[in-house]
Amino acid sequence: MSVMLSACRDKAGGGGLNFFSLQDDITFGAQVATEIENDPSTYPILDSAQNVASYAYLYDIRDRILSSGKVVHKDDFQWQIRLIGDDSTLNAFCTPGGYIYVYTGLIKYLDSEDQFAGVMGHEIAHADERHSTAALTRTYGIDVLLSILLGDDLGTLVQIAKGLSGLSYSRGNESESDMRSVEYLYQTDYDARGAARFFEKLEDEVSGSGPTFLSTHPNPGNRVEAIFAHWEILGAKVGETYAARYKEFQNNLP
Repeated sequence: MSVMLSACRDKAGGGGLNFFSLQDDITFGAQVATEIENDPSTYPILDSAQNVASYAYLYDIRDRILSSGKVVHKDDFQWQIRLIGDDSTLNAFCTPGGYIYVYTGLIKYLDSEDQFAGVMGHEIAHADERHSTAALTRTYGIDVLLSILLGDDLGTLVQIAKGLSGLSYSRGNESESDMRSVEYLYQTDYDARGAARFFEKLEDEVSGSGPTFLSTHPNPGNRVEAIFAHWEILGAKVGETYAARYKEFQNNLP
């Protein structure tokens, strides 16, 4: 197997180098996705064949974002969605190569479709901007990741798969993903401030250590204000929230 490694600076200001090539992202993402599928105790994924309407709804939102014209690797990555049946966890994550995982706890916590689209856009941006492999390079080191790509370190691959939902990004990565989410949604009929509405809800209702999403997506400061400011720069177009149909989607979940 050929592994193409090319160092690039973390342009979002997070520090460190990403030695993964685009093809490495794709290969590594597929390896991680396989491990996640094989670990139902950690990731109780809802069967798409038994939840056809729910998955169709999620893929429709994904397709709207991918059709924005702003997702650089729209045609390179899988952008596969898996719904994790765990109502106690407010989280979502996206692996290298575009495998998207969303917890039912997060879906049931949100109020409208634009909020969910904002979060999905944020996670898509992490993969599209290749933040995941940059973060993994910093966390595990290039030698370990190279061994995994070559198929020589299954144990660490399993460890990474189990912990990927808790992978922490730099403040620069978080800010960049927020801005990309606004830009994606602005090209659709959604209200592009969806992610900000989610963060406002968290700030108003959550105390203490907060849910998983906050522990893995640290607040870089003035996050809501930054999203609103970027939305205004783009033209301050007020979009749709689709709260009613989102409520119907929530009600149909297990």
